[in-house]
Amino acid sequence: KTSLSSGNISIEQAVEKASRKYGIDKDLIMAVIKQESDFDPNSTSHAGAQGLMQLMPGTARELGVTDPYDIEQNIDGGTKYLKSMLEMYSNSKQLALAAYNAGPGTLRRRGVDTVEEISKLPTETQDYVKKVMKYYGK
Repeated sequence: KTSLSSGNISIEQAVEKASRKYGIDKDLIMAVIKQESDFDPNSTSHAGAQGLMQLMPGTARELGVTDPYDIEQNIDGGTKYLKSMLEMYSNSKQLALAAYNAGPGTLRRRGVDTVEEISKLPTETQDYVKKVMKYYGK
């Protein structure tokens, strides 16, 4: 298993801090960041998602993130959101990641309640879950 490294000490420290604060394995947080932004704090997606963990502006606001390009704020907000998805889906990492990517509303509308049912989601989300789990490597 290769441990993911961002090569950026401030990212490593922010992940460490968020991992302790929210009780989420830091390797999982790193895997999400790797897939979302490849460790680029200034990343913006075509859909408008921002920063390391690619927060949508509305989600960022709800999470109390005032500057989504701030490493610490973005990782804290993204991890807090990931934690809420894990709680919503009884700690199923695959379902939480699917919801992180597609939004819990999409899972609800498509009747996705189990890992097997992730196949009902858009291909992009299916690929996202596979890639993050591969980076996570556990």
